[in-house]
Amino acid sequence: MLSPVEWKIRGGRSLGPAPFLVFGIVNVTPDSFHDGGQYMQLDQALAHGRMQAEAGAHVLDIGGESSRPFAAPVSLEEEKERVVPVVEGLRDLHCVNGMPWALSVDTYKAGTAAAVLEAGAQIINDISAFAFDPALLDVVAQYKPGYILMHSLGRPTEMQKAPEYGNVVEEILDFFEKKLKELTTAGVPEDRIMLDPGVGFGKTLEHNLAILRGMGRFASLGLPLMAGISNKSMFGMLCNAPAGQRQNATQAATAILAARGVFAHRVHDVAMTVQTLQVAQALAM
Repeated sequence: MLSPVEWKIRGGRSLGPAPFLVFGIVNVTPDSFHDGGQYMQLDQALAHGRMQAEAGAHVLDIGGESSRPFAAPVSLEEEKERVVPVVEGLRDLHCVNGMPWALSVDTYKAGTAAAVLEAGAQIINDISAFAFDPALLDVVAQYKPGYILMHSLGRPTEMQKAPEYGNVVEEILDFFEKKLKELTTAGVPEDRIMLDPGVGFGKTLEHNLAILRGMGRFASLGLPLMAGISNKSMFGMLCNAPAGQRQNATQAATAILAARGVFAHRVHDVAMTVQTLQVAQALAM
């Protein structure tokens, strides 16, 4: 069996103990790499969120700015206009599969984070580790949401230009240790923090594979781990799978990562992922 994990979010609520956590992606963007533009209208986004919940998502992760390589940034006001109504429209959903319901927002902006937390979100998923907007650290310390600390080698506009590491796993581990100290010193409880090594964010295929093979090193920090690998271009390079045909590779990697201790899985196809994780749980020794 997969070892149960518990993660605290805003208000001291717990997600878990559970063998896995599924984040269903709700992109309110015109340019995300997999489904950009499909859910730009509020009614479309709300319907998609409800569908993800019915399929078994424990968390909906709402994003108003694409973080794909070379994506253009979005202003604070435009991002809030995209995501706050979605949070307000989904915040009253009931529990899923016996686990408390939660909403996450994918943002690195302090102003957006404060607005969505006031609107009812309980989790902030930050690709920047509060580097792009240092005021985000103060917001996280004040509201104490669940906080996903992710590694990225710079902003999306530049991160894939020429990423280099000596040892990618050890460098990310050092990065996590430094950022965890900053978070806890600022007053963020350690039990609110989840770690995401940021597959595809300033990494080559070789870097990504090394990270996925080395997940056990990040688990040594004693915090829940997230994998954000759904339909990513690494599978196109690895399997010669074009966009729209990477579901099988995504599910195979998800099952292996769950067996290696990854708790949270951020995905486009919730129903398929839930099946994959149920099988992984049943077969785990």
